[in-house]
Amino acid sequence: MTRMETERQPAISMLAFLLRGSTTAVLLRSGLMIAVIAVADWRIEGNIPLGFLYLFPMLLAGSVLSRWQITLVAALCTCLTEAFDSFDWLPGTGIPRDILIFAAFFCMGLFVYEVGRNRQAAQQHVQQIEDAEEQLKVLVESSPAAIFTTNADGRVLLANHAANRLFGLVTGALHGKSIGDYLPSLVNVPALERNRQPFRTVMQCRGRREDGEVFLADIWFSTYRTSAGPRLAAMVVDTSEDLRNREELSLHQLLAASRILVGAVSHEVRNVSGAIAVVHENLARNGTLAGNKDFEALGTLIAALEKIASMDLRQAANQAAGIDLQSLLEELRIVMDASLRDEGVEVHWEIESGLPPVWADRQSLMQVFLNLTKNSERALLNEKHRELRVVARQDKRRVTVRFSDTGGGVANPARLFRPFQQGAQATGLGLYLSREFMRSFRGDLRYEPEQHGSSFIVELSPVLYDDGKEKHGPGDPDSTGRRSQPVSGEPQPVTGGRT
Repeated sequence: MTRMETERQPAISMLAFLLRGSTTAVLLRSGLMIAVIAVADWRIEGNIPLGFLYLFPMLLAGSVLSRWQITLVAALCTCLTEAFDSFDWLPGTGIPRDILIFAAFFCMGLFVYEVGRNRQAAQQHVQQIEDAEEQLKVLVESSPAAIFTTNADGRVLLANHAANRLFGLVTGALHGKSIGDYLPSLVNVPALERNRQPFRTVMQCRGRREDGEVFLADIWFSTYRTSAGPRLAAMVVDTSEDLRNREELSLHQLLAASRILVGAVSHEVRNVSGAIAVVHENLARNGTLAGNKDFEALGTLIAALEKIASMDLRQAANQAAGIDLQSLLEELRIVMDASLRDEGVEVHWEIESGLPPVWADRQSLMQVFLNLTKNSERALLNEKHRELRVVARQDKRRVTVRFSDTGGGVANPARLFRPFQQGAQATGLGLYLSREFMRSFRGDLRYEPEQHGSSFIVELSPVLYDDGKEKHGPGDPDSTGRRSQPVSGEPQPVTGGRT
């Protein structure tokens, strides 16, 4: 500490003591100092000006008073200085002198006032920053997502508890380690030292835990610069479970669609093999080919073909359960709204409140809704007025979802729900599979022609009756011991072309 700093310490301590306490205490000290200076100036004889001493009580007053109050105290001190000094007051010299004295007192008080106000504002700002930092720290530490920051070399500077758990480390062990050992794809981020622009994006990659286990990770990260150098901040979520669920659902959909398709092909093969068998029997009765080994072999092949085609293709395990139809339709709206809006289709969603849970396989029902919505979108491409209306309501003991559009009808009504339709954009399996999906959990899909368009109605069985009693699952025995039956849904004559 220098000599000057040593000499300042007593003065600073004294000033801090005088400014300590409540507003009333500071004002009392200031008033007492003004009175002492005034009495001393009055009693001391000679040309000794003591008015400059009023700067000290003005310093105290400026720390607790407002601007106009400081002005009054400065005017009082100016009057006391002029009253007790030994100089004659003349307009030519007195007015400039009083202006200078008043300005000195007022500026001293105003200076302390502004310093105090700025200090208070700075304290409030610091307190806000500390509160924000504390809240941010709590948010980061309590977040289930892994959050960390790295330097330009990829070394972890800060990491929350979730980050250590994600990579299979004990708390605090991730600090100082290279993030490339756990998320190698982050090494491909443009070098922070060379990249002046901030880099913000999302990526999906494979990660590795400390024990070598591999997982799928979604990463949200950004780069930024600090006085200590460039930094990278990232948030990581393990999405391995989502991948497993997605693949299992895809496999379930594939198996269900394959089973339905194979069933349709087997039915057609069975019809053809039956016709061939009739011709074979007719030729056998004629006796022309009796004893012909090739003819007998042909009969054996026909019998084998009939046996293969008539195999009982049992349905896969029923995965229907009670689902929230309203939430599923909201998901459909999120998925399809952007696509329909880009095509200029005006969509109206009319979902009745209080819909009961319905029996269905969630993924299969979503596939049915998507197929119907995409069909309507394609049907509206060449129409001037493009409107789609989705109406969901409860009708007696059924819940119906109606997809009505202003597009054309079906080109071949007799083959509406049949596979491999002629004129279809792909295989013509969309509506066929959709209805089979619905019937697999005792729902149904049917068509109704409209005056200016067409409608497809999805029928579902509610889990609860209107009286609130629990309903048996579709196909399970009811209270009478009988099994519930699906509503008939044979195709009706329509016009237009859809698949």
